[in-house]
Amino acid sequence: MDFTSIAFYLFAAVAVLSALAVISLRDPVHAVLSLIVTFFSVACVWLIAGAEFLGVALILVYVGAVMVLFLFVIMMLDMDTAPLREGFVRYLPVGLTVAIIMLAEILILIGVKAKTAALPAIASDVEGTNNVTWLARKLFTEFLLPFETAAVILTVAVIAAVMLTLRRRVGARHQNPAEQARARAKDRFTMVKMDAEVSRPLRDPEPVAVPADSNGDPA
Repeated sequence: MDFTSIAFYLFAAVAVLSALAVISLRDPVHAVLSLIVTFFSVACVWLIAGAEFLGVALILVYVGAVMVLFLFVIMMLDMDTAPLREGFVRYLPVGLTVAIIMLAEILILIGVKAKTAALPAIASDVEGTNNVTWLARKLFTEFLLPFETAAVILTVAVIAAVMLTLRRRVGARHQNPAEQARARAKDRFTMVKMDAEVSRPLRDPEPVAVPADSNGDPA
């Protein structure tokens, strides 16, 4: 078994173990950190297999963006967030462990790339170029129209989402930035001068008369 196969099985084992940690850990922050290790290990597997574009996209999109959103959602959920506010010292050992694992995987990946001068690409043309070059050529030549159509659809979806968010609804509060910019301090509060009042002592409540019946007993 060569060094590339050993690295492949090592990355796969780390990905499986960290995925199990995602669904077994009770702390949401620890689960998110484990999910980062899972995505990073899968990206290393893709890089070993020769799919550089998929590996880099997995790191940039999921590890770099989606995990940050996950952390924001966890902090905004209505849960017991008291341990989350205790500081970063509580999560420092787990964070250092994740950083050390990612650093070790990067070093192993560099060693794999150094030992194998040319890895066979998953998608390559007749000249044997890597799959990033092949994908770029295909995307901007043969599939340029579908690519631009998908970009227009995504742009329209983003604009529609913004318009649905900013629409005026009955009973919903909204802000007018122009009015906020024209606000002045004297329009926000009014100084009222009032005379001091002397507090009066409370009097004992007057007895309430209770009506009597025909025999003279209280009703």
